[in-house]
Amino acid sequence: MALFKMTKTKDSNKVEVILPEHVAIIMDGNGRWAKRQHKPRIFGHKAGVQTVKTITLAANNFGVKVLTLFAFSTENWGRPSDEVNYLMKLPIDFFNTFVPELIENNIKVEAIGELDGLPEATRRAVYNAINDTRDNTGMILNFAMNYGSRTEIIDATKSIVDQVLKGKIKTDEINEQLISANLSTNSLGDHADPDLIIRTSGEQRISNFLLWQAAYSEFYFSDKLWPDYTAEDFEEALAAYGNRDRRFGNIKES
Repeated sequence: MALFKMTKTKDSNKVEVILPEHVAIIMDGNGRWAKRQHKPRIFGHKAGVQTVKTITLAANNFGVKVLTLFAFSTENWGRPSDEVNYLMKLPIDFFNTFVPELIENNIKVEAIGELDGLPEATRRAVYNAINDTRDNTGMILNFAMNYGSRTEIIDATKSIVDQVLKGKIKTDEINEQLISANLSTNSLGDHADPDLIIRTSGEQRISNFLLWQAAYSEFYFSDKLWPDYTAEDFEEALAAYGNRDRRFGNIKES
């Protein structure tokens, strides 16, 4: 499916490339994929890492500016300890092998979430990747780790209350822009809000992911389990986005 949208003008037909600048993905289905292979769940997570690499490079090649991946939620701590321990080791191996390729492709690593709550070795691997790619100027590969949107909004609220109590702002100055500025995605600037959110595995829920930022995001649901998700599947999602009519609550003149 081609990533083009035909628009007509009085004088000629114009081919316009319609791409989301910020794509966020809820990577779902690793455990079910492993079960179908009659393997333990960690086998699915290991396979899913290869998909992360594939989709990262595909997004970069397509010209996406920010790719946010929901890697580990605050709720995931409730999973069996063996699985959680394995998930905490994955970023270490991932960044050790992938950072050189990220640098080669001018991709910059960033992360959102309660990073201080991660094990020391995991946290160090994430911060090392951020530091090693800090001079890259291309696509931002943004990992949501130990992330929960409700916690993020609560933290932003506490920060704003603190600013009010200290006299730095007045209550009537609290608006959408101020709240966004106090969220962890503020570092993404104009690309803080995802244009497109993809969820794999056939599930159709947001799972406490970017609740504020997703106010006007387009959603795309794929039946593919994450380890089976391909660059072609990703292109199909981008093409579907290109055919959406984003009005942001307004009416466009015909």
